[in-house]
Amino acid sequence: MEFNLDFYKGKRVLVTGHTGFKGSWLCKLLSMLGAEVTGYALAPNTSPSLFELMGGEKLCRSVIGDIRDLDHLMRTFDEAQPEVVLHMAAQPIVRDSYKEPRYTYETNVMGTVNVMECLRQTPSVRSFLNVTTDKVYLNREWAWGYREDEMLDGYDPYSNSKSCSELVTHSYKNSFFSDGRTAISTARAGNVIGGGDFANDRIIPDCVRAAVSHGEIIVRNPNSTRPYQHVLEPLFAYLMICARQWDDNSCSGWYNVGPDEQDCFQTGALVDLFVNHWGEGLSWKTPTDVEGPHEANFLKLDCSKIKSTFGWSPRWNLDAAIAKIVEWSKCWQSGGDIDSCMEKQIRCFLETKQ
Repeated sequence: MEFNLDFYKGKRVLVTGHTGFKGSWLCKLLSMLGAEVTGYALAPNTSPSLFELMGGEKLCRSVIGDIRDLDHLMRTFDEAQPEVVLHMAAQPIVRDSYKEPRYTYETNVMGTVNVMECLRQTPSVRSFLNVTTDKVYLNREWAWGYREDEMLDGYDPYSNSKSCSELVTHSYKNSFFSDGRTAISTARAGNVIGGGDFANDRIIPDCVRAAVSHGEIIVRNPNSTRPYQHVLEPLFAYLMICARQWDDNSCSGWYNVGPDEQDCFQTGALVDLFVNHWGEGLSWKTPTDVEGPHEANFLKLDCSKIKSTFGWSPRWNLDAAIAKIVEWSKCWQSGGDIDSCMEKQIRCFLETKQ
């Protein structure tokens, strides 16, 4: 077992980016574990939004604020006095980063600086995790997985801003936390999928929108290879890292979090899985006039470090992950109880053997 789930019972946990897709699932998971959660984020930027559908404000103290606003963020830290902090607030879309590069850097780089400043001035924090991305690496389009000691140099503004966020975290850790009072790590997660993601320019939300509207799925890059994983996989890993480094600071560091080799799928194969699980004659196509900014064609992670350090391994393969996404999406489509569906899926995940 990677860690004792009772660790979070009664812990004061602050989550930035709590109104987003991953943040919403994390708030639900933490509330089920008995944590006292404070969230700091912009208002949900999609309609519908998972945070609103699941009644997220009932699960945490929700503070609506901009990660670029240091004074507001500092007041939130002062009031919450968190013991554990997970930083996930970000501008997370590659294609949007080409449209708004300055905003992307302000949010993803200076936002991290602001969080680290709050961390530096909040003695109650014992464990911190900055969630970045697998795209932080200089992508050489090679066939093997990137390891944590590979060069950081993301290509596009989003990926590069996350590389910078990593470096900011490393610098603060070395400069201000060498006494070990706060354990600090980063986690570089592969492509995360799950029920309730309504973002633009992501393949699973595109699949769900097409299925619900009885349209055809448009797949821009069917041959691109990505490390796809259900959202609960990295979230569980994040909580595990924070819990384990609380007790043993030597566990802190930089960790890849991704699926096993067999679940690094081409996008077209991922969509085939979705089509098979959804049924109803759903199909997909690739337009002949695909245009757009540069996106990596081949990317996967070597996750041997997190496995050897913590004994962690993924619980759901990609077929199981897609089945859960379809289950969630059909619950939403039919006007079902979203909160109960999420709780059921989380319990199923926690009960699944490695």
